[in-house]
Amino acid sequence: MLLFAAGTLRAQTAAIKGTVSDSATGEYLPSVTVVLGGQGRFSATDVFGNFQLTRLQAGKYNLVCSYLGYKTQTISVELAEGETKIIPVKLKPAPMSLAEVTVTASRDIGQTMTLINQVDKERRPTNSAQDLLRLVPGLIIAQHAGGGKAEQIFLRGFDSDHGTDFAVSIDGMPVNMVSHAHGQGYADFHFVIPETVDELKVYKGPYSPRFGDFATSGAGEFSTRNGLDRSTVKMECGLFDTYRALAMVDLLGDKHLFSKQQENAYIAAEYVYSNSYFESPQHFNRHNIFAKYHGRLNDRTSLSVSLSDFSADWDASGQVPERAIAQNRITRFGSIDNTEGGTTSRANANVTIASATRNGALFRNQFFYSHYRFDLFSNFTFFLNDSINGDGINQSENGRNIFGYNGTFEKQHKLGTKNVSTHAGIGTRMDEGDLALKHSVRREVLDTVVSGHLSQQNMHAWLEETISLTDKFSVNAGLRFDQFLFSFVDFRNDSLTGKNQKGRVSPKLNFYYNVSESFQLFVRSGIGFHSNDARSVVSGQAGNSLPRAYGCEAGSTFKIGKRLLINAALWNLDLENELVYVGDEGVVEISGATRRLGVDFALRLEIGKYLFADADINYNHGRFLDLPEGENYIPLAPVLTSTGGITLKKEKGFSGSIRYRCVDSRPANENNTVTAKGYFLLDAVIGYTLGKFNFGLAAENLLNSDWNEAQFDTESRLLNETQAVSELHFTPGTPFFVKGSVAFSF
Repeated sequence: MLLFAAGTLRAQTAAIKGTVSDSATGEYLPSVTVVLGGQGRFSATDVFGNFQLTRLQAGKYNLVCSYLGYKTQTISVELAEGETKIIPVKLKPAPMSLAEVTVTASRDIGQTMTLINQVDKERRPTNSAQDLLRLVPGLIIAQHAGGGKAEQIFLRGFDSDHGTDFAVSIDGMPVNMVSHAHGQGYADFHFVIPETVDELKVYKGPYSPRFGDFATSGAGEFSTRNGLDRSTVKMECGLFDTYRALAMVDLLGDKHLFSKQQENAYIAAEYVYSNSYFESPQHFNRHNIFAKYHGRLNDRTSLSVSLSDFSADWDASGQVPERAIAQNRITRFGSIDNTEGGTTSRANANVTIASATRNGALFRNQFFYSHYRFDLFSNFTFFLNDSINGDGINQSENGRNIFGYNGTFEKQHKLGTKNVSTHAGIGTRMDEGDLALKHSVRREVLDTVVSGHLSQQNMHAWLEETISLTDKFSVNAGLRFDQFLFSFVDFRNDSLTGKNQKGRVSPKLNFYYNVSESFQLFVRSGIGFHSNDARSVVSGQAGNSLPRAYGCEAGSTFKIGKRLLINAALWNLDLENELVYVGDEGVVEISGATRRLGVDFALRLEIGKYLFADADINYNHGRFLDLPEGENYIPLAPVLTSTGGITLKKEKGFSGSIRYRCVDSRPANENNTVTAKGYFLLDAVIGYTLGKFNFGLAAENLLNSDWNEAQFDTESRLLNETQAVSELHFTPGTPFFVKGSVAFSF
């Protein structure tokens, strides 16, 4: 028996290794699916385009390489006993087809929505940074401050405010702000130019050890393009004095800077102006500039360097109470206090070095820095607290500095006869800056409520192991540790000054079963958390500074036929405490434990060669666990949401898309006496490509529906009112809006 086993092992020492690249540009392609036809064996390329299939028996194989946006290539390979063959693969760009991809061969096994994300990025039009967030299946956003603030984020039964329960990153750099002047987890994504984004990865739930703070309902990883196929200039013009100019210029062409291997460098700049649809002009201005270099220094080392600068200023009409409209004090697009608005800016530097060893290990070292400013004027309650001057507030950050490092390790290896994938990482993030909350009237500061210096550090380490017990069944286990150091020095009140430190261990355990190349089942579980504001942690206001989230889900990603792709999941998420630091008032709101149950369903259908349909349907049932029945609704938690559409996309000639957004009505308070109203909207995009020119027309709210974008149950008092009133306050959503565009590529 031992001789037989030894002979079997010797017979399984052959291997296929190779590199996959773009046949036109020569750029190496990551995440390409590589399958041994009929063998149940698969792999995926790494960041250098490398793949390997080891421990093969001698014989003939069909190597099938597929990637969305490229023509599938099949290569015949014959292996002798003990032979290792190196196969260079060059894929030709082609119109995307679902028929050519599998659902089981993702290099990142926890990324069960890989195909969904790739299809959406290829086929759905993105006209703004907001559209980028809408690419996350099931995610709904709302803007309520003239376009200058971060959007409200709704996902998996969470009103995540501006990002408290959804982690966002771009090129590995965190977007969410800890202990922000306006709200915990504040994620302003407007510093990203949408045309520079290349890839989106979505991780729903707290199941991946790669993500820590804020990744309770999930996380979204965006990546920018490494290079440009061509340079582009674009102009847009629309209703309400809306203008946008964009330029993206390739800086290298066929030239080289540091090596003779593939190198790319480009710069992109954007300017946006709009007065918006409110009666008081919004005077919204935004400037963005982004530059990036990406190149291979040698066969096993790559370097990415990016610099960006963003600034915006705007006026806002704020939220309006329903009674003011009913009493004809204002119209839907009027305002109680039209002096709201603000300014913000962010500058970033990001450097990533990736190195591959000869034995197939991959190391990444990332260093990033951000300098951030924020100055916001708001008035949510009008004259509730100050009947003379009003309740205007000013929230500001006078120069926050963020320093960070992420180091990761990745290796595919063997444990006996089993395939094992090891991922590990360490990192740190340091935030430092001055924060303030002040009482103001018409943008003039009256007095200071809170003012001080923040210093907060998050250090983390994580390990993830995936073992393929059989060709079909894999187990993924992970462990993450986060350590927080909180410090806040109040400039006016020593009792609010202090230091504290907290730690959190977050285990994960997931199971994946590949029924076939087109059918995967999964069961996932994990513990995550979101942090509380440093000001409440050091003052002892918070009973739990890092409330845990306990999540589990079961689901499947599968194809029906060749052209229908479906992802479905049944999930549960328990949160220890909904506690959030309310930056508008400088207090901690402790709401208690909650439970959310839900169903996610995503469908992508290839109707024809250029025609695609998609739909996301999400149902969520959420309640507080410690409150009486009927008084335990989670305010503003989405119940039923759906998005979808039909898209025609061709390289030349006409392209277009018509899409819907649907949000059902939901409770606005704990006893459901106030309802946040639902809506159904239709948007459309049409384009025509003629040579180097592209002409476009985009329309929002085709039916010109009256709808509320952001909604809250707020207690307020208007001028000359003797009593406060608690009712629905809202920011009206855009009426019918249309803009045209022309782009020239060279």
